[in-house]
Amino acid sequence: MAKNKIDSTLLDRAITFAVKAHANTERNGKGYPYIVHPMEALVIVATMTSDQELLAAAALHDTVEDTDATFEQIRDEFGERVARLVETESDIVIDGTEEDTWYLRKKVAIARLGAARRDEQIVALGDKLSNMRGIARDYAELGEALWQRFHVKEKAPHAWHYQGLAKALSPLADTEAYQEFNSLVKKVFGDYS
Repeated sequence: MAKNKIDSTLLDRAITFAVKAHANTERNGKGYPYIVHPMEALVIVATMTSDQELLAAAALHDTVEDTDATFEQIRDEFGERVARLVETESDIVIDGTEEDTWYLRKKVAIARLGAARRDEQIVALGDKLSNMRGIARDYAELGEALWQRFHVKEKAPHAWHYQGLAKALSPLADTEAYQEFNSLVKKVFGDYS
């Protein structure tokens, strides 16, 4: 039986670019290669769409924020739409420490995602669900001690952030990925209105 063929050239190049950009880096002290997170985000996005540009953006979503890659490189290599999708998912740069700028960066991200187009929200949900899966696993193991791993060391700000993301991404409530994300947010942080 012949397999269906698709043109995954763009995605293949994006995966290669992401692997090279994240080479030899570890995911937040977890003991595994950083590239595992973008690949998980990619798999999550693939449950919602087969759009190769969205899949490529999921693979690349942390390259500009966490490596030496630039938006110009992403634009040159993968096109305007992929660059826009990666940019929408990247934290804004604000002068100051991670701790001092955390609330403002997260507030801007929540507002930006609430106003984003569906394709931008899909890429963001891939990232956020991957993050939330990790938080839920670690919270089950470590309990309240988990928050000491982060720049912001109290649970309440993280609850505010993830509950805000759940609201902002609620236009995707028809997807299994959003339903899992929302369920994990409630499991870790409680219900919200």
